[in-house]
Amino acid sequence: SEKLLEMGCYEVSLGDTIGAGTPGEIQTLRTGYPACVTIRQAGPALPRYLRQAIANIYVGLESGIRVFDSSVAGLGGCPYAKGASGNVATEDLIYMLHGSGFDTGIDLHKVLETGI
Repeated sequence: SEKLLEMGCYEVSLGDTIGAGTPGEIQTLRTGYPACVTIRQAGPALPRYLRQAIANIYVGLESGIRVFDSSVAGLGGCPYAKGASGNVATEDLIYMLHGSGFDTGIDLHKVLETGI
């Protein structure tokens, strides 16, 4: 991570390709980040295969992570990883963030319209 940042990377992103991570693992992973990776540079991409993405993101929020990947209507996935059927839905993420008191500046209704 340190070498990537020295080369000019502005963010180090860790992903859970098949969405099998658990909140406990996310918490452990966060404490294992090297000091050179700031909290805002850590952005787990958490697919929805086992429906753990929102729970994992919440744990990440509690750990200070503020960058997360999502896609409208949960579209996406990985053709190389069996079971990676999609990503966490942006609308689910926004709903959880707003319900937790975060001001995202995003209009949830417009996102919902986009996914229809």
